[in-house]
Amino acid sequence: MNLIPTKSPPVRWITEAIDRLKKEMRVEMSWYILILAALFEIGWAIGLEASDGFSKPVPTLGTVVALVISMALLAQAVKDLPIGTAYAVWTGIGAVGTASLGIILFDEPATLARIAFIGVIVVGIVGLHSVSGAH
Repeated sequence: MNLIPTKSPPVRWITEAIDRLKKEMRVEMSWYILILAALFEIGWAIGLEASDGFSKPVPTLGTVVALVISMALLAQAVKDLPIGTAYAVWTGIGAVGTASLGIILFDEPATLARIAFIGVIVVGIVGLHSVSGAH
């Protein structure tokens, strides 16, 4: 005789569905956290230029703060996302944002080839997100 009550099938199905929904919500939130982490990555990368080799205290402090926030958010995101996908998307967004701001802010060349390769990175980011199974 089993003294521990077991869940009836409908209750078990509902419980499992709620658990799946909670996981899906965590994963979805992790994608937003990852995007925010990547925006801070762009911030610290641009901050490297502004800090002039860490010789300017205020831009150096901003760079370090952005770096720490970026890493902390990345660490949070990979709790629910595959590390390979999350890291590739994080660096990809950072690379695209930094290269784009380099063109806009620092008069770096905006050649057709450069823009095309930035586009290739964007395609890779979108592709990784779409096949990750975690969206």
